[in-house]
Amino acid sequence: MLVVEDDFLVAGELEHWLSHAGFEVVGPAATADEAINLAREAKPDVVVMDIRLAGSRDGVDAAIEIYRSLGIRSVFATAQSDARTMARGQQANPLAWIAKPYSPSGLVTELKALFAD
Repeated sequence: MLVVEDDFLVAGELEHWLSHAGFEVVGPAATADEAINLAREAKPDVVVMDIRLAGSRDGVDAAIEIYRSLGIRSVFATAQSDARTMARGQQANPLAWIAKPYSPSGLVTELKALFAD
């Protein structure tokens, strides 16, 4: 699981909770380019993607490129859930949209439910 989050503290907390829940975590990546490069190297099963990232490209751009080039889907974990952003994000065939603020345990529960097969 690749974590893409430009807030260092949030990324660290996510990494801790996801690892503790048994997920193998790659990252975090703070920019779209870092996310794309890490996805190409590590080939994670899924990307937990924030939309607002450091740099000129956002998480939607990264998620679309990762999906189109690698077939890896994202779970958007973001405060950006307006209709325009969500419409753009559909090009990445996301698994879910999880609205910030969320609790780390709530995110883990949602991710486990997605992979409960």
